[in-house]
Amino acid sequence: MEIKNVTIADIDTVFEFYKTASEYQKTKDKVIVWPNFKRELVTTEIAENRQFKLLIHNKIACIWAITFSDAQIWEEKNKDPAIYIHRIATNPKFRGNNYVVTIVEWAKKMAFEKGIQFIRLDTLGKNIKLIEHYKNSGFNFLGMFNLKNTDSLPEHYKKDAVCLFEINLNI
Repeated sequence: MEIKNVTIADIDTVFEFYKTASEYQKTKDKVIVWPNFKRELVTTEIAENRQFKLLIHNKIACIWAITFSDAQIWEEKNKDPAIYIHRIATNPKFRGNNYVVTIVEWAKKMAFEKGIQFIRLDTLGKNIKLIEHYKNSGFNFLGMFNLKNTDSLPEHYKKDAVCLFEINLNI
């Protein structure tokens, strides 16, 4: 198992994973489905080394993106030093292996190296299974919140309340 930055050569795979994740979301009851993300968003994340891939036997098992500021979603809490994890998508051939725990352990190492206190993520709507999954992966569920301003967020953030999760590393 190895974690590396996504490269521009991986971009079609990233969008394939997003499409597959959206199709999977459509099969679930009352789940907010991911929109088609803008290619510019992903190319920027790749250029800034904020897109990651988990490799197993040289195959991409999982991808995700991070940022260190997420003001529109986290509002006043954005002032805290945090790593924000976004768009975790798993290769269907590798589903069921709880890679969120692997991502959390990786994020903890990064946070300790950078002196960051929080690891955070969000999801939309009352997806009970996903909420439990994130809680079982070490996150505290902070609740559901209506965002004040969704203007520059992807379209799916306009559809429901956001569920916020964090791990406080007490640094």
